[in-house]
Amino acid sequence: MKRRDFIQLGLAGATLSTLTISSTLANTSQIQGAGGLFYTQENPGRWSAKIATHLPLIEIEKKDTDTRIKVTTPHEMNGYEHYIVKHILLDNNFQFLDEYLFNPSSEKTAISSFILNNYKGNLHALSLCNKHDLWLNTAHV
Repeated sequence: MKRRDFIQLGLAGATLSTLTISSTLANTSQIQGAGGLFYTQENPGRWSAKIATHLPLIEIEKKDTDTRIKVTTPHEMNGYEHYIVKHILLDNNFQFLDEYLFNPSSEKTAISSFILNNYKGNLHALSLCNKHDLWLNTAHV
């Protein structure tokens, strides 16, 4: 094989890999691990009856350069017996942005608020239940 052909073939493969990864990340139902490692509305795995009370709901309010994010999980906070442990925010590339850890002995609702400056793109919210695992939802800012 000629060196030029080899280089062109390598570049074509790298481009195809990048396109495949980008298209996979755009749809949460196709993310590797959905339905097993973590759960989504499209892939609730063994917890299909738990979607309504475990999927984090994302509200977005833009004001000037700030983006206010409110994450709510409509789940009981029954002391340390059954509760939402925390909410986590991830950026478009699934990189950590922020988190909020709940105290189930004093907090009766799983609501967290975050402020992001000049953020645009997909925002992923994770909600962790102590009995029913990790749930992911996505919104576009």
